[in-house]
Amino acid sequence: MRLNKLDSNFLRYLVDSQVAPGERLPTLNQIGQELGVSVGKLREQLEIARNLGLVSVRPRVGIVREPFDFSQAVLAGVLFGLGTGEANFQQYSMLRQAIEVKFWDTAVRNLTPDDKQKLQQLVNKAWARLKGDPIHVPNEEHRQLHLTIFSRLDNPFVKGMLAAYWDAYEASELTRFSPYSYWLEVWGYHERIVAAIVADEFDEGLTLLSAHFNLLPTQPELPSSNNR
Repeated sequence: MRLNKLDSNFLRYLVDSQVAPGERLPTLNQIGQELGVSVGKLREQLEIARNLGLVSVRPRVGIVREPFDFSQAVLAGVLFGLGTGEANFQQYSMLRQAIEVKFWDTAVRNLTPDDKQKLQQLVNKAWARLKGDPIHVPNEEHRQLHLTIFSRLDNPFVKGMLAAYWDAYEASELTRFSPYSYWLEVWGYHERIVAAIVADEFDEGLTLLSAHFNLLPTQPELPSSNNR
């Protein structure tokens, strides 16, 4: 692999040294002496690695290698593009939909009985929040339901793209002012999708998944004058 494309002495060190997740790294002074690179330069590169979620710096422990999480690398770029207006959320949503449809069959066939039980529990929790007093929008249950469906995929890039989608979804506030009827319809679909998964009716689940994508608004809904 041509690591010269990785423009960071610190990241190349992690790869060359095959530092495993959870492993503690030498100090920057020690790494700098080994590589012949200044501590100041390594400190800058360390901060980039931290922002990518590749390492953490812990009190009384030092620098620790973290597991690879592609969502951290994706999210910063997505939020920047949305913030500047050079990209929009609908474009990322279309990518997410294509990913979920493409990997649906593999994902659901690898779900365990415990995973299916968790999906049912998430649906129950969501309905309890929607029908409670006061009513709460089940945002966390929404995120966890979709990520659980694809949690058994052995593909960190797919899982990272999907996880970053939900952070971007929250940041976009696309459904912040959606009416109560919208959430009832969304979770009606979710309930039927989960029922299809539990019954191993995977084609029916995919049909429902694809149909429920059409519910997502393309522009943020503003509050009505009665709610101002």
